[in-house]
Amino acid sequence: IMSSRKFFVGGNWKMNGDKKSLGDLITTLNTASLNDETEVVCGAPTVYLDFARSNLDARIGVAAQNCYKVAKGAFTGEISPVMIKDCGVEWVILGHSERRHVFGESDELIGQKVAHALESGLGVIACIGEKLEEREAGTTEEVVYAQTQAIADNVKDWSKVVLAYEPVWAIGTGKTASPEQAQEVHEKLREWMRANVSEAVADSVRIIYGGSVTGANCKELGSQNDVDGFLVGGASLKPEFVDIINARA
Repeated sequence: IMSSRKFFVGGNWKMNGDKKSLGDLITTLNTASLNDETEVVCGAPTVYLDFARSNLDARIGVAAQNCYKVAKGAFTGEISPVMIKDCGVEWVILGHSERRHVFGESDELIGQKVAHALESGLGVIACIGEKLEEREAGTTEEVVYAQTQAIADNVKDWSKVVLAYEPVWAIGTGKTASPEQAQEVHEKLREWMRANVSEAVADSVRIIYGGSVTGANCKELGSQNDVDGFLVGGASLKPEFVDIINARA
């Protein structure tokens, strides 16, 4: 039996696109037939948040790809949740592996950002996931539990949080975790939530999968019991994003 958790598909545009190409993508999404049962959110580059929110259909949410841990101040180059909300944007992606591993963000900083974003009224797509050497060393659970703990310590209201499991070795590499590998980690994460947060949260929180999700593999991944959607990278910039949104249709 599929759960009552609403399927969630996020598109992370990363540092890609311009007004022309994103405008074309937005037109494609606005005119597509999208499954009503699926919540859709697009993560736009900061300079295009206003553009995306102004042009995307209201049924499609918009997310910032990062934010800082305070509302304002002398933090050159950063943006705050209050600014994101002022653009009409309701979500932020935090703790993405590129923020962790390219920009050196710690579990502690990500936790502080999660706390501030939630206090400011944003929804948070919180990302966790192990690197290849960690999977090969057999420490996947240890790594993702520690990352999840740093997030959970900063969450009061789980209804505003989507947890994204993204094995780092599968992001942009063309290697996808098998449906079985994804289900195994998602199931263990749910068990961890049950033991460390609550039964109710474990049952209701959406745990989505990210890492080379495509139109070709989304149906099988999406049919797993504990996979509640996707965080899509490269394919979210292409028309096949519509097929991924409709994976459960």
